[in-house]
Amino acid sequence: MHGVINRAVERFVRDTYGRDVWLDIMRCLDLGFSEFEAMLSYDAHVTPRLLGAVADRLNKSRDEVLEDIGTYLVSHPNMAAVRRLLRFGGPTFQEFLHSLDDLPERTRLALPDLALPELTLVDLGPGRFCLKVHNPQAVDVPFGYVVLGLLRALADDYGALVMLEHMGAAGHQETLRIHLLSAAHGQGRVFTLGKAAP
Repeated sequence: MHGVINRAVERFVRDTYGRDVWLDIMRCLDLGFSEFEAMLSYDAHVTPRLLGAVADRLNKSRDEVLEDIGTYLVSHPNMAAVRRLLRFGGPTFQEFLHSLDDLPERTRLALPDLALPELTLVDLGPGRFCLKVHNPQAVDVPFGYVVLGLLRALADDYGALVMLEHMGAAGHQETLRIHLLSAAHGQGRVFTLGKAAP
């Protein structure tokens, strides 16, 4: 598993719950180190174990932790670069949704070795979508929940009112249901192409 995934989990825990909570989790895992290196690769079993330990320590389900990580990647000030990468998908939430098919390829421009799940958006009619999250490389990590958290945070970022639901998994594929109720429900966060928003 690419280290950037484990590093994202680490940063989420440290930024949200503090360094001591993170060190407790790593002591329980007994991996022989306390920090992950983003550019290294780790055994595939490390990430599911890490997520399980985080969920146990936070008294949450693994799926809740994954969704929280997705939200963190968009909303936390330390993750401004991720937010910018995602917001380049379009000026509206709906245009962003239609850019999701290209997201793994755009990410590979910055991190060539990172294999994100394939995303396929199916337009079901006015404001209704189905998003397929296909992830053959990490069956033990349901990344659909991370995507769900990303979408929730980005809907707020754009000022859109959206209903989202994880519909389950079949084999290597998870399905998310998206219902865009209003594209301009509230005040979105400022975003400009020229510079990072405050």
